[in-house]
Amino acid sequence: MQASVTPRHAPAPRLPGDQFIWYVIALELATFCVLFGAFAFTRLWHLELFRTSQQALDVSAGALNTALLLSASWAVARAVHATRADARRAALGWLGLGWLLGAGFVVFKLREYADKAAQGIGMGDGNLFFDFYYILTGFHLLHVLAGLLALALTAVGLARQRGRLQPHTLETAGAFWHLVDLLWLVLFPLVYVMR
Repeated sequence: MQASVTPRHAPAPRLPGDQFIWYVIALELATFCVLFGAFAFTRLWHLELFRTSQQALDVSAGALNTALLLSASWAVARAVHATRADARRAALGWLGLGWLLGAGFVVFKLREYADKAAQGIGMGDGNLFFDFYYILTGFHLLHVLAGLLALALTAVGLARQRGRLQPHTLETAGAFWHLVDLLWLVLFPLVYVMR
């Protein structure tokens, strides 16, 4: 006589956060892919201009910003894990650290823009490389600012939550924040490094 065995089904995998954020992420990725493609295509036709202009960029500042964003993403991921473990203080601490590191990115990016302005390098000066530089990095900076706002609002929500912490909102904000990080990981080598 065989014992009946009922198969145990693992829960279906799910994307973290709200489903709507994944539509936003797909749209943003498509938009940036078009911009990255336009940059690469234009670079082919103006290779010498792009190579010469690229030398005015501070690769170490871009690398520092990369480290800040990667560290911020790690901190946000730790905040999500802490929220899932119902560790409010740890979640808020990690979220605060992620926010500060992201804010550091903004400070260094604005300093970079100020340095370019002091050198007389602006947008619309007839230099296609710097037109793309300002469009790509500026659009990305707007996404960083939106991500920082989302993290701040999420932190307020976590601090006010009563009972067991619910990670859904933080997962949603974290998914957007990781998009910001991913975009920079393409933007930095494309604009600053590739010769």
